[in-house]
Amino acid sequence: MFNPFLKVPRADEKTDRQRVRRSMTEGELPRLLAMARQRPLLDALTIRRGKQKGRRAVRLTEQTRRQLEHVGRERELIYKTFVLTGLRLNELASIIVGNLDLDADVPYIVLDPADEKDRKGSELPIRDDLAQDIRAWLADKLKAMQDKARQAGEPIPMALPSNTALFYVPTGLRRILDRDLAAAGIARLVKNPKTGKTRIDKSDERGRTIDVHALRHTFASLLSWGGVAPRTAQAAMRHSDIKLTMQTYTDPKLLDVRGALDVLPDLPLGNVPQSQTSKATGTDSQSEQTPTTAIALALAPQSGKTSTSAAKSGHASTSVHMISGSGNPSKPPVLGQNRGSQSTCNHEPLNGPYPTRTPPRFPGRNSGFRRQAQ
Repeated sequence: MFNPFLKVPRADEKTDRQRVRRSMTEGELPRLLAMARQRPLLDALTIRRGKQKGRRAVRLTEQTRRQLEHVGRERELIYKTFVLTGLRLNELASIIVGNLDLDADVPYIVLDPADEKDRKGSELPIRDDLAQDIRAWLADKLKAMQDKARQAGEPIPMALPSNTALFYVPTGLRRILDRDLAAAGIARLVKNPKTGKTRIDKSDERGRTIDVHALRHTFASLLSWGGVAPRTAQAAMRHSDIKLTMQTYTDPKLLDVRGALDVLPDLPLGNVPQSQTSKATGTDSQSEQTPTTAIALALAPQSGKTSTSAAKSGHASTSVHMISGSGNPSKPPVLGQNRGSQSTCNHEPLNGPYPTRTPPRFPGRNSGFRRQAQ
């Protein structure tokens, strides 16, 4: 059967991404959390029409005020949980009290396989301060449930039911986040000159935007920024491919690349150690013999013949030429001067002629030592 889509070219996801997210910076997060907590009450206090438009002069009952403060506190904690756990939106909405173990040595959240994206199930460790915030949040929820049962004359519960949702995650959380970003000064209100309507612009100079899933990107970027090993960050993100963690979810703009350069060694120019300078110029102490000098002494030819074997040997990168002391056995030989690729070395025997011996067999078919021994 013919497939009409075989000739359709495959789209490149990297070059044709419909939405490119950016991570939030460490300075933006406190502003977002503070505005998320305050905005429900501030919006309710603000007059929307008339001469006093924009003034916060609406009168609210004490009960309404407490409810709005409760909503703001929950929203603030939702954002913090996103940033410190890397949970997805549907995963966070699925968490119930029975999925929490806040009294363990390392508090954690259990994700059921049916509620996780890859359907494997996970246990997510959570930080101590977040666990403390969740404990206080659940304690207030229990108190509100007990007050409601007391007013209705029903039995007072001693603990929250295990199927109680941790948070109420509204379906319009994306639009709520947009307004929180604009109120915090992280996004901008842009007015259309033709229609007069305003919209929220969340994009940065590179066209990247922020949404609820960008908080998961923020989690990954802050892990890398804090020096967490890539393999550990991959496990925290629950990714099967480390490239997804490092390339897609890690924002390179947040990484301290300039600070990473400070671990490189100092390389000052013109600061050559004295010992290296002496060796380079041949003015080091004559009493010290280097390994190259010792080899040259042992393998010096018997008479004043031209020797090119030192240049061909793998034991020396340059020709080392030795001139013995003239008629003085106690005078040590000194390094001579290089005179091109070949140098003529005139050697006088210290105590008569050198004994005849078989030179070592160095690798290489053109070895001068081997020809000399024949």
